[in-house]
Amino acid sequence: MRTSGLLLASAVLLLAGCNQNPGANTGPNDDTPTSGRIQISVDETFAPILKSQVDTFQKLYTYAHVEAAYKAEDYVANDLMTGKVRAIVIARQLTAAEKAKLESQKLIPRTTKIATDGLAIIVHPSNPDSLLTMAQLKAIFTGQSASWKQISGKNPLGEIDVVFDANRSSTTRYVQDSITRGTALTKRVFAAKSNPALLDYVATHPNAIGIVGANWISDRDDAAVQRFLKRVHVAGISKSDKPASPDDYLQPYQAYLALKTYPLRREVYIISREGRAGLGTGFASFVAGTKGQLIVLKSGLMPATGQTRIVTTTKQ
Repeated sequence: MRTSGLLLASAVLLLAGCNQNPGANTGPNDDTPTSGRIQISVDETFAPILKSQVDTFQKLYTYAHVEAAYKAEDYVANDLMTGKVRAIVIARQLTAAEKAKLESQKLIPRTTKIATDGLAIIVHPSNPDSLLTMAQLKAIFTGQSASWKQISGKNPLGEIDVVFDANRSSTTRYVQDSITRGTALTKRVFAAKSNPALLDYVATHPNAIGIVGANWISDRDDAAVQRFLKRVHVAGISKSDKPASPDDYLQPYQAYLALKTYPLRREVYIISREGRAGLGTGFASFVAGTKGQLIVLKSGLMPATGQTRIVTTTKQ
């Protein structure tokens, strides 16, 4: 009788072990590429596309739980440096100092390119100046052109308000690095605190100009994008100071990102500090793989991998 009792107890323990949820990890290092729990930090510019990536990944791998926090770029990078998260999504590679800091901890960061993004310049639908050159953008962002009349003598909209998504964001850094090139920003600049708030501000202030990531305005199947596009206008941008025709002004469509002709482009990366093949590595592999890149394609960004077909048509 005692032996039978021991066998029964062993069987119960064995069944309990077999039915244990592999995603219910009890420690920091017991996740796998497709199970467990991980926290990641994401540049909030890419919130729409990363929410789709996380949702799809978790539906495919039901024991995987990816908790994404959406923040300004500086905070995202700091989360990786301090070990608060093991993976981040960001629109730049690590600096030499950041790499050295991780290497001092005996960590080799893994960088995976997942997309090419285009930054969209947003104006009010009533603004007649919806075609702008890079030189005009620089003048606007530095305050050299403080009113719309300086851009177009017939524009009655008055002083220009420049709107960014948030302080310390990737779009702010991009403008300072690639458009103003170190020149101080105009005094008529402020942060709307989020991309939806930025779009709403431009939609309700005819004199405003804003800058957002393409995934906020490119997926025309998304109801939120449809609402945004009814209320704001995406400006055409030209690299030439003296464009020959309206065809020289481009919007951040995928074809122009692929051809590298749209001037406001940047690369998007997943960077991991994992020293092993954990859930962060698995999620990065998914986003860079076939299913993840199809999500990138649908969002309006340019996938990092896969073939893209560009068809050129002529007017009849």
